[in-house]
Amino acid sequence: MMSGEEPSQNAIMLTFNDKGIYCAQAAIYIDPWFPVDKAIITHAHADHARFGSKHYLCHRDSATLLKLRLGPQTSIQCLGYGEEIDINGVKVSLHPAGHIIGSAQIRLSYKGEVWVVSGDYKLERDGISTPFDPVKCHHFVSESTFGLPVYRFPEAYEVERDMLNWIDNNRKANINSLMVGYSLGKAQRIIEVAGKTGLPIYAHGAIVNIQQRLIDDGHLLHNVAYASADIKKIPAPYVVVMPPSALHSSWMKKFAPYEVAYCSGWMQLRGARRRRNVNRGFVLSDHADWSQLNLAITATEAENIYVTHGYKSIYAKWLREQYHVNAIEVDTLYEDDLLMQEDRDESIQ
Repeated sequence: MMSGEEPSQNAIMLTFNDKGIYCAQAAIYIDPWFPVDKAIITHAHADHARFGSKHYLCHRDSATLLKLRLGPQTSIQCLGYGEEIDINGVKVSLHPAGHIIGSAQIRLSYKGEVWVVSGDYKLERDGISTPFDPVKCHHFVSESTFGLPVYRFPEAYEVERDMLNWIDNNRKANINSLMVGYSLGKAQRIIEVAGKTGLPIYAHGAIVNIQQRLIDDGHLLHNVAYASADIKKIPAPYVVVMPPSALHSSWMKKFAPYEVAYCSGWMQLRGARRRRNVNRGFVLSDHADWSQLNLAITATEAENIYVTHGYKSIYAKWLREQYHVNAIEVDTLYEDDLLMQEDRDESIQ
């Protein structure tokens, strides 16, 4: 399961098994990939919040999203950021991860041993999710989705400026702007930028459902309309926000004439836009880039780092050599962006 130096026998509060990250003292899993009795969920993306567990614990901003994805009868207990509960002697609290709305790092403390499971995170402030807050600990579980030096993302204001300019150029050409991003997290950021143009904003049904749930929960987000078949009667220009699954589908034909932009951290690579066969790529990510990963990990002051999905072997080696910490690779079933596998070889050349 893991490579690298194993932690001492005194540091066994969390272990990694075939169901996920497990705390035996509290009899609870964190982001399990198979059904369990009790699960703590870092955020509501499908690879971290899986169906079938009996009871879930999450941040209150994730509860509605979990019920949307897992079913309205799902048993969910909610916590606010910084609120602490005791589970059989283990102190558990949630802290902002900055990844998407409701995303949380899970802090567990027992007999002086402190672990933090970060889930997915980013340090860049997006104006929507609660900003990342580093938590000091002995053991830190970190993703490494963009764990290579090539992934140094541009500043958010630069990306927003380029997105607005692209939409404006399409407006002047009287064509529609189709923008691709994940339904939860990326889509909300795209919609907030597009809302500054004053153009009508339409979206795929999956995005409309999530957007409306978030608005109903009190989040100050732009309203979007469902891109129904009747949209053929609406003259250009307007903006359409869609998930990657809809890219190059027959569903897109009703928006012609249009140009398409893909929003992802993978757009940092020279071949990513070409592989997706889109007109434009914007480097917009809900994950930490190389610099953010290093800042986050050093801020925890943890001596033991458990590196999960992404470039984990390369990044763990870097942490051991650069920061002299006990960095261990951990195999998980968390899924990376679909572009990752096809772009991996290019990014390490």
